[in-house]
Amino acid sequence: MKILLARHGETPWNAEGRYQGQEDIPLSSIGEAQATALGERLHDVKIDRAVASPLSRARRTAELALGASRATMLTTDPGLMEIAHGTWEGLLASEIRERDPQRLQAWRDTPDSVLMPEGESLQHVFDRAWPALVRASEGLQPADTLLVVAHDAVNRVLLCHVLGIPFSKLWTFRQAPTTLNLLEGADTDHLDVVRLNDCSHH
Repeated sequence: MKILLARHGETPWNAEGRYQGQEDIPLSSIGEAQATALGERLHDVKIDRAVASPLSRARRTAELALGASRATMLTTDPGLMEIAHGTWEGLLASEIRERDPQRLQAWRDTPDSVLMPEGESLQHVFDRAWPALVRASEGLQPADTLLVVAHDAVNRVLLCHVLGIPFSKLWTFRQAPTTLNLLEGADTDHLDVVRLNDCSHH
């Protein structure tokens, strides 16, 4: 089984450096172009199932990645939604630094220790995102390919788990807009990371 784990394309808030969390911010024109480029890259790749976060930036990215002829196979799972940043959502890092400096520093230094104000922790995200990945992969055959389009923090906790590294190492690799990660294995308990943060399509 192959899992293509992608991140959504750029949004206006990404470009501005605003924390999005579960705010439903759509793709920017750049994000649409990135997702279209991902679709061109995947045009000849056999995809047997596709699931995305229900937030529009991820759902639209998945639709463009699949292309018009395959878009009808797309389903959504709320377990793949981005981390809830709570009261940080909509704010710039500079604004958060003024209001909540200690937690912001901890988010950068020890992200596994942080509970977002009126939001979630990384463990909360993993506890809903991993079952979503398992649900999406149920019944897939050895030669099947699953496309998953989610978010930065979601992808990072899933990849940390597969790589066997703690969430404290969350920032030691990148997840660029519409990046593509390739996981392979017999099932979700036996996955290898074959490709990490591949965004050569843009």
